[in-house]
Amino acid sequence: MNDIKAIAAKFPIEGKPLEYSQIKSGHINQTYLVTTDTGVKYILQWINQYVFPNVNAIMSNMSAISSFLRGEGQGKMAMISYIDTLDGHNYYDDGEGGAWRIYRFVDNSVCHMRAESSEDFYQSAKAFGGFQYALRNFPADSLEETIRDFHNTVDRYAKFRAAIEADECGRLESVRPEVEFALKREEQACRLHRMREEGRLPVRATHNDTKINNVLMDKDSGKAICVIDLDTVMPGLSAYDFGDAIRFGASTAAEDETELDKVHLDLELFRVFTKGYLEACPSLVESEVEALAQGAYTMTLECGIRFLTDYLMGDKYFSISREQHNLDRCRTQFKLIEDMESHWDEMEEIVKQEDSCVHCLQTLEK
Repeated sequence: MNDIKAIAAKFPIEGKPLEYSQIKSGHINQTYLVTTDTGVKYILQWINQYVFPNVNAIMSNMSAISSFLRGEGQGKMAMISYIDTLDGHNYYDDGEGGAWRIYRFVDNSVCHMRAESSEDFYQSAKAFGGFQYALRNFPADSLEETIRDFHNTVDRYAKFRAAIEADECGRLESVRPEVEFALKREEQACRLHRMREEGRLPVRATHNDTKINNVLMDKDSGKAICVIDLDTVMPGLSAYDFGDAIRFGASTAAEDETELDKVHLDLELFRVFTKGYLEACPSLVESEVEALAQGAYTMTLECGIRFLTDYLMGDKYFSISREQHNLDRCRTQFKLIEDMESHWDEMEEIVKQEDSCVHCLQTLEK
């Protein structure tokens, strides 16, 4: 276990590290709130190099995005700024395979693990839509892939099949229904990837981890302040960001709920997010808007097979806190897919209605 105070002291922070506490908000990295003897607070993060082997690519992407968003004419999108180490590096290498970075805690901010109200979810939509809109002219192809083939659904299925074939932990027989469920839906799940390859959807700089806990909210007003955790900002599709937010935020149950009858798609929350996202990002072209519902479907199914693949491989990627944790996560995603399938027409109609409202507002404002 690293000495968190000693790690924090490798950066030019105000005061001496006095105390720290871990913030458990994700499956991949480790995050700590560090307070100094002067009362100043910082967020210190350990980057999981098994998941992100190229830390330089992560920090390079962040630097390019931050510079662009602060550039003239790019609006007022707030951004956190990471602090270089005392010897001038953008992260600290502890010599034991650990990469650390730090930024100043945003005062009067709060990070919700789940939306506490529809307004919270709407604000997260405005944040992620605004992030996409602010980057509408950013050269996406200049970004490095921090996780190769992250939302390449075809490749995800190839890895899934390899895990089935290897069955290295002897778990395959116990998950045959889940395997069949995923394979049956492979063609539709890969639709967005095919559209991207055919040039039918524009490739943009996308966040790729659009859960509400990656948005800082103002404690008093409840308004979104900024988007955080840009580790997975890469070239992608707007439907990926929209879809992953719906997968996580519009579900009526936690991502690892074991009572599957509690898992449904909340259509009102789906509408709320669609409204906020389209209002904040009016630059989407028609094909992108039409792909939003498909984005929710693809991201949910893709995430489900990622959980199932990891379970078959022995839980190497996602951190777990109990036996069959990744299998539970997989099952909630698949249950959500079933509910989406039963409400597909309604989902597409909601997107059309909200898009029409945005166009009406744009017309009135001219």
